[in-house]
Amino acid sequence: MATEGRRAGRAAVAAAAVAACALGLVGCGALLPGGHARRVTPPPPPPTGYSYSPSYEPSYSYSPSPTPQETYDPDGRTDARGSSCRYDQSARRLEYSVSVTNPSLSKTFKYEMAVNWMKARPADGTAFGLHQRSIIVRPGQTETYTATYYYTNRSTQEMWFTCEIRRARKSEL
Repeated sequence: MATEGRRAGRAAVAAAAVAACALGLVGCGALLPGGHARRVTPPPPPPTGYSYSPSYEPSYSYSPSPTPQETYDPDGRTDARGSSCRYDQSARRLEYSVSVTNPSLSKTFKYEMAVNWMKARPADGTAFGLHQRSIIVRPGQTETYTATYYYTNRSTQEMWFTCEIRRARKSEL
């Protein structure tokens, strides 16, 4: 009977420990197997002046911004790119690949293009040739073409030249 009393007492203590653990009154590791108690130290307090709550309250408001008016620069040279400046000896012509990109997403533009081939050595301002063309580029699109100028090099020396987009006048359609 004494054994049953001790078992009932231990069961009551274990039930109280489980209840205390569930209620958060004691740390759950406070009682080790065998009934030996161990002291559980709480974490140190936060440093002074420190708060766990945010120091500001975010605010959410929506104010519609005005729709920006699309503007354009009539000088469309920033929309044009050139590449592959060359002289085709067999065809006897100067060539330059030109790509024009319309940055607008809503407007179509017409570009009045002018490509020049200039003497490079010596760079004395002499032009070998000029190619002019009009192209229409739809919103957000890129148009590519090859500018050409027929030129016969009669000199026995090497020909040094540069290609440049001289003009890209841009107008809205």
